[in-house]
Amino acid sequence: QVQFVESGGGLVQPGGSLKLSCEASGFIFNYNAMRWYRQAPGKEREMVAGISTITYYADSVKGRFTISRDNAKNTVYLQMNSLKPEDTAVYYCNADPPFSAYWGQGTQVTVSS
Repeated sequence: QVQFVESGGGLVQPGGSLKLSCEASGFIFNYNAMRWYRQAPGKEREMVAGISTITYYADSVKGRFTISRDNAKNTVYLQMNSLKPEDTAVYYCNADPPFSAYWGQGTQVTVSS
């Protein structure tokens, strides 16, 4: 059974940092690109960052967020620095199709003073 379990969210002040984790199971993690997405209230889900043989980022987070992975732990990370109120969202991780059909509960990130 494919599962994604996100953690590490919370409330942080503008300019602060958080590190998100996502543990995946039910497929061969090493063979798949992994991505972080986020969904803010009233907005569509958007891709934030991805990692395969390369890393890539949405323009809105480039230079502030860093994606990484530990294949031994089936885990992908998202280090978020210089957080802004507009980064407030529920953050999810996901993999390549067909596993992209599965979504975890996500982890809430709230950036507010």
